Amino acid sequence: MAELARENELEIGSKILLLSPLCMCHSPGGQHDDDRDGVSALKGRDKRFKGSAESSGPSRSPDPIQTEQSIRQQINHLLNTIYDASNNVQATIQEWTPFALVTSYFVFSLCLYMICTDQLVAVFWWIYLATNFYIAGSTVLEAVMSITPCREFRQAVTKVEESNFQFPTRDCDLLVLDLLIVAYLPNEAELIMDRIYYAVEQIVFPKDKIRINILYNTPKPIEPLETEMRNLTFKFPQLRIIKVPDSTSKADNLNYFFTLETGADVIAIYDCDHYCHPYGPRWAVERLVQDEEISVVQGRCVIFNSNASLVTRAVAVEFDKIYAVSHPGRARVWGFGIFTGSNGYWRAPLLRELRMHGDMLTEDIDSSLRAFSKSVNTIHDLNVVSYELAPTTIAALWKQRLRWAQGWAQASTKHIVLAFNKPAAGDARRPLRPRFGIFSLLLIREISYYLVTQYFCLVLSVLMQNVPKSTSMLLRLLFFQYPVAYWLFIVR
Repeated sequence: MAELARENELEIGSKILLLSPLCMCHSPGGQHDDDRDGVSALKGRDKRFKGSAESSGPSRSPDPIQTEQSIRQQINHLLNTIYDASNNVQATIQEWTPFALVTSYFVFSLCLYMICTDQLVAVFWWIYLATNFYIAGSTVLEAVMSITPCREFRQAVTKVEESNFQFPTRDCDLLVLDLLIVAYLPNEAELIMDRIYYAVEQIVFPKDKIRINILYNTPKPIEPLETEMRNLTFKFPQLRIIKVPDSTSKADNLNYFFTLETGADVIAIYDCDHYCHPYGPRWAVERLVQDEEISVVQGRCVIFNSNASLVTRAVAVEFDKIYAVSHPGRARVWGFGIFTGSNGYWRAPLLRELRMHGDMLTEDIDSSLRAFSKSVNTIHDLNVVSYELAPTTIAALWKQRLRWAQGWAQASTKHIVLAFNKPAAGDARRPLRPRFGIFSLLLIREISYYLVTQYFCLVLSVLMQNVPKSTSMLLRLLFFQYPVAYWLFIVR
């Protein structure tokens, strides 16, 4: 150690001696050259030392503002990631919760019937069969009563066709019509231009008596689509494009339009996926002109993509049963009709007064029932035809029918009191026939859907506990377990 320390001292001393200005200036010739070489070497070593010190030394202090902005960006990115993840989880829960609830409903019901006594099963069986008997009887009655209006509407079409489509009312005497097409963008961005061109070019109605209004809302600008729609107003004077601010629903769009003073006598409502028949508006306005007691005309909706899938074929058959049989038959039996959300024509003052309640899942049914509370006359006209799209997949149909079921349950709970109270207008008493009709529609009809599913669970539990060994045994278990079943089956 002592020798190492002495070597270090000699090396340091030699460095000081060589770097001394006196030695560099006054050393003899040969020695001066050697010293100069040593000084050059030391300078090179000094430069390398400084360079290594700069490279290995502490870095330049960062800008506080840039550091703060970087931290904020990282925090915002993290928060956005968490927000997107929570939205995805929430959407997944909302999408699968109804399915899980329905599954648990069936599983619970099935297990419940499997532990019930035979006497209790017999009671449930009688209740379910009696309810199904009433629903089947009502359906048959409505079908029979729909024959007459179907024949009358067919005769009206034949009469107009024979006169080369000359309607009873002159064009100058028609009511002014505001036809509304309600759209949500971007979901219906691919449909809207086609529907606009169809409406302005194909509808047969005096141009000075109709205004076609496109009501749409969108969470963000959609260009060039919005500009293209606005430019069409210069080509078609009867067209108006209305972008509804701060709207999140169909009800918001409609309520915004109701605040506008348009001077129209009639307001027609269509969803964006509809094609109204070219003569549909004329038929509806004719009914309103000929009978001042009529306040609402509900047309017939037909599925035009029925060949798209098996689902659309089933929905097409269902719609024909609903709009061509049930609605006109119910109106003839019970004396009232209902507005179903699209292809409906209202007298403008009434619709502006009622408006749409955005808190209702099916605001159309709610508005129709509120009109019923005022003793408004709503009719169904099979000549007022509109063509619409049906869901093409089971998943899309499930979402649509889930919303309808929830909306009908909500509206039924709110308006079942109409079967018992007085009309909102005046002190006139509501006749017994529409009272029982609304009671049947809002209570018995709603309960019947749940009872039918319960009947399915009941029958399935019986089959699981008593596996049939022959066809006759299967039929007996399904239909003829109790004497009352024979009578109900024969009557039906």
